Amino acid sequence: MTNAAENANPLNVVVLMGGDSAEAEVSRNSAAQITAALKASGHQASAVELDQGCTAALLAQQPDVVFPALHGPPGEDGTVQGYLEMLGFAYVGSDVHGSAVAMDKSVAKQIFRQHNLPVAPDILVTPDQAADLPNQAEEIVETLGRSIVIKPLNQGSAIGVTPLPNGGDIEAALKDALRYGPCLVEPYILGREITVGVLDTDQGHLLHPVIEIVTPGDEWYDYNNRYSEGGSQHVIPAPLAAEVNARLQEIALCAHKALGLRDLSRADFIVTDSNEITLLEVNSLPGMTPTSLYPDGATHLGYSFARLTDHLVQRAYTRHKTSPAAAG
Repeated sequence: MTNAAENANPLNVVVLMGGDSAEAEVSRNSAAQITAALKASGHQASAVELDQGCTAALLAQQPDVVFPALHGPPGEDGTVQGYLEMLGFAYVGSDVHGSAVAMDKSVAKQIFRQHNLPVAPDILVTPDQAADLPNQAEEIVETLGRSIVIKPLNQGSAIGVTPLPNGGDIEAALKDALRYGPCLVEPYILGREITVGVLDTDQGHLLHPVIEIVTPGDEWYDYNNRYSEGGSQHVIPAPLAAEVNARLQEIALCAHKALGLRDLSRADFIVTDSNEITLLEVNSLPGMTPTSLYPDGATHLGYSFARLTDHLVQRAYTRHKTSPAAAG
């Protein structure tokens, strides 16, 4: 573990957190873990709330690197990334374009299809169709069947997601999801919940071991099971055939590259009993809470949480320092 005495390049880091996202509390939890880990590695680190005082705080502190510990819009959809670029700060994670396309599940799936990655069929429902939900529900049943999942287009942490494995009130589920903006409807696929992380290094991409997420009984990996202690178990490596795990890692890396992501990402999958793989989505800023999946995967690559956060801020600092804009 890197400590203050060993770190040859201690940095001044601001960890952005919170804001008005539906995932603000998750963000603050991630930020607390990241800040503590960076301090343990010898960095000067402080957490700053994403609010109206954020710009003044950043300009006053003049950080070497900003670590956006943000989930959901505006922190994960390219908005904050553009803001940081306008202010001229180095930051961890993907740029404006990569963040924006990864956050929009519909656009991301179009890109995945262009790269022949296995995704489910879907129907996009927008808020301007809210007055016509009976017809939308009918179209969904005719096209996808009654066993479906409805998910907001630009949210994470399973917020607003309604699985209807046995059918149900599609109109009510649509109405609930549309509170968060456009939503995507997909067929419900029964299978194992799987995730694979990617970590960028100067030597290339490191692929996390395949992780299976096991939840109690018939429950799924919802918000509560993601962030409650003991709400889920992370089985590493996933007990799947070696060739299936290799294929999952291959897809995760291809998706990371196809979306133009950098530094880190985490791809989520469903794998059926017959080993059919479906790529669900890719997270450009995975959670960093005590129950999060990405740090678990990194640990199995030899990256303790302190080493992981140090690696990410050092990478962002070097990238910014050597960029043409910095040179100019």
